[in-house]
Amino acid sequence: MTRIPDSAPRAAASRAAPVPVRPVASRAMPDLRPARLPARGEALVPHLYRDLRERIVSGALAPGEAVSESRIAEGYGVSRTPIREAFKKLAEDGFLDVVPQVGSFVARIDLKVVRDNHFVRETLECRIAGLAAERIDAAGARALRDNLAQQRQALTRKDPAAFFEADEAMHALMAQLAGHASAWQVIHAAKGQLDRVRHLSLISGRRSRQRLDEHREVAERVIAGDAAGASDAMRRHLGSIFDAIDNIAAENAHFFVDPS
Repeated sequence: MTRIPDSAPRAAASRAAPVPVRPVASRAMPDLRPARLPARGEALVPHLYRDLRERIVSGALAPGEAVSESRIAEGYGVSRTPIREAFKKLAEDGFLDVVPQVGSFVARIDLKVVRDNHFVRETLECRIAGLAAERIDAAGARALRDNLAQQRQALTRKDPAAFFEADEAMHALMAQLAGHASAWQVIHAAKGQLDRVRHLSLISGRRSRQRLDEHREVAERVIAGDAAGASDAMRRHLGSIFDAIDNIAAENAHFFVDPS
């Protein structure tokens, strides 16, 4: 892998000041075949953007890792042109650092952006939890209980990817129960850097069990119709993730940058 001197400029225009890129140790290029081919009529570049974004957020492409347009294009079975466009969008959104004449690298996690992501999420989701408690019906209660069962099963199987998926589904369900299903799309789009930290947190089984306990508390308050209690439980849940950020960053220091 090409190593970059700490003095190399970064091309991420959204950054106020350049931050040195420190590539992770070389490893085999991950399997970049798309999970599915674009549906008929679906634009290729947005599909590639979403798929690569998910690989970055999940950690399949690690912070600091070099990514090659040509090798990724080969993995997807497409030309370099749509990959280049997807890379441009990923760089604009803070997921890639493109260094002219050097290469492209998965951006390290910016803790300032993570804190902003948390602010947006907490502001919206605490309100959503309260509304869900006010509006939940028997079908909604069953759906929440079923989701908790899926989380428990994923935890038992030690499957962090499945646990994360069930976690996301629960929060999306809460927005639906609150009568604001599309609000989840706003939250999802705004929390990409925070999600990178959440994926790192699930490496620890202890933190996963803690998340499940917190989800159970939120669900119980919602099912009981306790709007204030549901909002408070959601705030504690999201706050515990935020409180763990510094520890997670310390455990994975080479993945993070903190401009402050």
